Amino acid sequence: MAGGQEHWNAVYGARSEDELTWFEALPSMSLDLIHAYLRPGDPFIDIGAGASRLVDALLEEGFGPLTVLDLSAAALAVSRERLGRKADKVAWIEADITTWQPDRDYVLWHDRAVFHFLTGAEDRASYARALSDALRPGGTAIIATFADDGPEMCSGLPVVRYAPEALAQELDQLVPGRLEMLDAKRHLHVTPKGNTQRFQYSVFRRTYANDIVAPQG
Repeated sequence: MAGGQEHWNAVYGARSEDELTWFEALPSMSLDLIHAYLRPGDPFIDIGAGASRLVDALLEEGFGPLTVLDLSAAALAVSRERLGRKADKVAWIEADITTWQPDRDYVLWHDRAVFHFLTGAEDRASYARALSDALRPGGTAIIATFADDGPEMCSGLPVVRYAPEALAQELDQLVPGRLEMLDAKRHLHVTPKGNTQRFQYSVFRRTYANDIVAPQG
């Protein structure tokens, strides 16, 4: 994973959550999409959640079971402290998505701005395998990245920008036939300092494609 755990712990330790460029007091775009594809009782996972307040909103609305995964222990600690006793209702996973092996499946996978940090082909392949393994057939993946006209760097690290079609093509190369694009939207994020960042949000369905790969040659 780009930057590594030390980098991201330092990022979250240097500033309060509401000063980070990706801060959203209410993650409205994510919530709108989640409402369309998730029901209370459906297992949900937020990949690279950091200190996002998405989990707060989902708990308030009665969704669950909820899982939050992030590389940074410092980021997870911020969320757990903010939630107080409610944190006990969430499964917290400190892990690198490129090495994580899911031990259950999920109806909805949400990722706001992790995939675009994966500048190496091997990391993207590992992410796609984890996604394919973790997402229940018929389940939904919401993946947000910087748009093709979005920033080229974030938190001192390079990113890969995507148009929705390019993201769909990339994922289909990594896990052929496993993910069907359902929807895509653009989003203009305003940072705490008033700067703008262009995102794209793509929605995929995990297909019922046969998981058995035919031998080559």
